[in-house]
Amino acid sequence: MEKKYSIWVWALSVIIPIAVAILFMVRIPNVEPLDFLPPIYATINGLTALLLIGAFSAIKNKKITLHERLMKISIALSVVFLVMYVAYHMTSDPTPYGGEGTIKYIYYFILISHIFLSIGIIPMVLITYVRAISKQFGEHKKIARYTFPVWLYIAITGVIVYLMISPYYN
Repeated sequence: MEKKYSIWVWALSVIIPIAVAILFMVRIPNVEPLDFLPPIYATINGLTALLLIGAFSAIKNKKITLHERLMKISIALSVVFLVMYVAYHMTSDPTPYGGEGTIKYIYYFILISHIFLSIGIIPMVLITYVRAISKQFGEHKKIARYTFPVWLYIAITGVIVYLMISPYYN
């Protein structure tokens, strides 16, 4: 990876999760909760999953420009998701999961794996992207084979988590 990008990749990989964790604990007083956001950001996750699959298909069919565009849109949607997610949690109280028994353990497994992988995907996406824009396509492909399934899992489990907790929103 080019040195000029390396600092940015690692800085963002540390700063973003820390900033999200801090902002997640902040509640903005006297503001209307942004209760309309969860279905929107769940939809963004679903759309991201579809775009990632489309980008994978595009590159397999040597449609490089389409692949590039779909990946840039996927990154942009992930940023939009993150902004909405943080905004929602800064204006709303946490929603406890109300399921019981085995489904509760399934929910928490999906949620926890989703959260931890969401932190780890940041440097993976950034490194994959930097290698592509730096025309290091061999190195890009090496990491993309791991980035793609992890990112896809995160996008899909984001939708699943929303569907599982949505009955418990106030």
